[in-house]
Amino acid sequence: MNAFTPGGRIDESQAIKPVRIAVLTVSDTRDEESDTSGHVLAERIKAAGHELADKGIVKDDVAQIREQIKAWVASGSIDAIITTGGTGITGRDVTPEAVEPLFDKKIDGFSVIFHLVSYQSVGLSTLQSRATAGIVDGVFVFCLPGSNGAVKDGWDKVIAAQLDSRHGPCNMVELMPRLLEK
Repeated sequence: MNAFTPGGRIDESQAIKPVRIAVLTVSDTRDEESDTSGHVLAERIKAAGHELADKGIVKDDVAQIREQIKAWVASGSIDAIITTGGTGITGRDVTPEAVEPLFDKKIDGFSVIFHLVSYQSVGLSTLQSRATAGIVDGVFVFCLPGSNGAVKDGWDKVIAAQLDSRHGPCNMVELMPRLLEK
C-alpha cells in the first residue's frame, strides 16, 4: 500500500442498502441525447445496486440549479444528488456558487480526495475543477465536473464506496438517519 492506495473494504457478504440518487447535469449545450456524463452516472448508479430516483438537465444558471436541488431535497424521496458540469473556472461555470450557499455542512474532504484521484488521471489540469460536496437538509450533494473522465473518477474512486452500505470501516449510508439530529 502507498499514499495513493485507499484503505477500507467492501464486505461482499452483506446486502447493499440501495440509496435513492438523483443526477443533475448542468450545461448550456447538452440535451438528453448528448448528456454523456449524466448517462455514465446513471448507468453506474444502477449497476451499483442503487435507485436512479430522478435525472434532469438545467442551464448554467444559479437560479435553475438551486431550484432543482431544492425541489429534490424537499421531495423527501432523494438521499443523494450528484451534479455534473459547471464546476470549472470559466464565466459560465456557476455550480459551486449555486449549491454551496445551500449547504448546511460542507464536506471539505470530498474536494481534497477528488483532486487526488483526478490528479492521477489528468495531472495538474485538476486545478481547473471546483468539485465540491455538502449536505442540504439531510441530503448529500456531490458536484462533479462535466467530463466523462471526471464523472468516472468521482463515482468510481470516491462516491461509490461512501454510498455503499457495505464499505468499512465506515460509510455515509450509515450516517443518513442521523444527518438531521439536533
